[in-house]
Amino acid sequence: MKTIRPPLVAFAAALGCALMASPAQADGEVTCNSGPKDKWKPMAELRKKVWAEGWQLEKALVQGDCYEVYARNEAGQVLEAFFHPVTLKKLIVYRRGQEIFRAKGFDPAG
Repeated sequence: MKTIRPPLVAFAAALGCALMASPAQADGEVTCNSGPKDKWKPMAELRKKVWAEGWQLEKALVQGDCYEVYARNEAGQVLEAFFHPVTLKKLIVYRRGQEIFRAKGFDPAG
Protein backbone atom coordinates (compact mmCIF):
# COMPACT_ATOMS: atom_id res chain seq x y z
CA MET A 1 0.00 0.00 0.00
CA LYS A 2 1.40 3.37 -1.03
CA THR A 3 1.31 6.30 1.40
CA ILE A 4 0.85 9.94 0.47
CA ARG A 5 3.81 12.13 1.28
CA PRO A 6 3.12 14.80 3.96
CA PRO A 7 4.16 17.79 1.79
CA LEU A 8 1.66 16.73 -0.86
CA VAL A 9 -1.08 16.41 1.75
CA ALA A 10 -0.27 19.87 3.14
CA PHE A 11 -0.32 21.38 -0.36
CA ALA A 12 -3.66 19.75 -1.19
CA ALA A 13 -5.15 20.95 2.11
CA ALA A 14 -3.89 24.51 1.56
CA LEU A 15 -5.23 24.56 -1.99
CA GLY A 16 -8.61 23.31 -0.82
CA CYS A 17 -8.81 25.98 1.88
CA ALA A 18 -7.83 28.70 -0.58
CA LEU A 19 -10.52 27.64 -3.03
CA MET A 20 -13.18 27.50 -0.34
CA ALA A 21 -12.17 30.91 1.02
CA SER A 22 -12.53 32.62 -2.38
CA PRO A 23 -15.85 34.43 -2.72
CA ALA A 24 -18.13 33.17 -5.43
CA GLN A 25 -18.04 35.36 -8.50
CA ALA A 26 -21.12 36.66 -10.22
CA ASP A 27 -21.65 35.87 -13.84
CA GLY A 28 -19.48 38.38 -15.67
CA GLU A 29 -21.34 37.66 -18.92
CA VAL A 30 -24.07 40.25 -18.38
CA THR A 31 -25.34 41.93 -21.56
CA CYS A 32 -27.05 45.33 -21.42
CA ASN A 33 -27.77 45.92 -25.13
CA SER A 34 -26.72 49.52 -24.60
CA GLY A 35 -25.92 50.63 -28.11
CA PRO A 36 -23.18 53.07 -29.15
CA LYS A 37 -20.96 54.51 -26.44
CA ASP A 38 -21.60 58.09 -27.53
CA LYS A 39 -25.12 57.69 -26.07
CA TRP A 40 -23.85 56.50 -22.65
CA LYS A 41 -24.16 58.73 -19.61
CA PRO A 42 -20.91 59.81 -17.95
CA MET A 43 -19.40 57.63 -15.24
CA ALA A 44 -19.77 60.60 -12.85
CA GLU A 45 -23.56 60.26 -13.08
CA LEU A 46 -23.25 56.56 -12.27
CA ARG A 47 -21.21 57.42 -9.17
CA LYS A 48 -24.00 59.77 -8.03
CA LYS A 49 -26.59 57.05 -8.65
CA VAL A 50 -24.61 54.56 -6.56
CA TRP A 51 -24.33 57.14 -3.77
CA ALA A 52 -28.11 57.70 -3.98
CA GLU A 53 -28.55 53.93 -3.45
CA GLY A 54 -26.77 54.41 -0.13
CA TRP A 55 -23.75 52.46 -1.29
CA GLN A 56 -20.07 53.22 -0.79
CA LEU A 57 -18.42 52.91 -4.20
CA GLU A 58 -15.31 50.75 -4.33
CA LYS A 59 -14.84 50.52 -8.11
CA ALA A 60 -16.78 51.41 -11.28
CA LEU A 61 -15.84 50.19 -14.73
CA VAL A 62 -17.12 49.22 -18.16
CA GLN A 63 -17.75 45.50 -18.51
CA GLY A 64 -18.75 44.59 -22.04
CA ASP A 65 -21.66 46.90 -22.84
CA CYS A 66 -22.62 47.54 -19.19
CA TYR A 67 -21.45 49.64 -16.30
CA GLU A 68 -20.24 47.36 -13.51
CA VAL A 69 -19.95 48.57 -9.93
CA TYR A 70 -18.32 47.11 -6.86
CA ALA A 71 -19.66 48.76 -3.72
CA ARG A 72 -20.62 48.23 -0.08
CA ASN A 73 -24.17 48.62 1.13
CA GLU A 74 -25.23 50.22 4.41
CA ALA A 75 -24.51 46.92 6.23
CA GLY A 76 -20.96 46.84 4.81
CA GLN A 77 -21.69 43.91 2.50
CA VAL A 78 -19.79 43.82 -0.79
CA LEU A 79 -22.02 44.09 -3.85
CA GLU A 80 -21.42 43.66 -7.55
CA ALA A 81 -24.01 45.45 -9.66
CA PHE A 82 -24.63 46.10 -13.34
CA PHE A 83 -26.25 49.29 -14.63
CA HIS A 84 -27.47 50.19 -18.11
CA PRO A 85 -25.05 52.86 -19.40
CA VAL A 86 -27.71 54.89 -21.23
CA THR A 87 -30.47 54.92 -18.61
CA LEU A 88 -28.35 54.11 -15.51
CA LYS A 89 -31.10 51.67 -14.54
CA LYS A 90 -29.94 49.11 -11.96
CA LEU A 91 -30.25 45.79 -13.77
CA ILE A 92 -28.82 43.08 -11.53
CA VAL A 93 -27.04 42.91 -8.17
CA TYR A 94 -24.98 40.11 -6.65
CA ARG A 95 -23.78 39.65 -3.08
CA ARG A 96 -21.11 36.98 -2.55
CA GLY A 97 -21.94 35.52 -5.96
CA GLN A 98 -25.65 35.18 -5.21
CA GLU A 99 -28.16 37.20 -7.18
CA ILE A 100 -30.10 39.43 -4.78
CA PHE A 101 -31.83 41.77 -7.23
CA ARG A 102 -32.90 41.67 -10.86
CA ALA A 103 -34.87 44.38 -12.64
CA LYS A 104 -38.24 43.17 -13.86
CA GLY A 105 -37.94 41.66 -17.32
CA PHE A 106 -34.12 41.86 -17.42
CA ASP A 107 -32.30 38.90 -18.95
CA PRO A 108 -28.56 39.04 -18.12
CA ALA A 109 -27.73 37.00 -21.22
CA GLY A 110 -29.30 39.64 -23.42
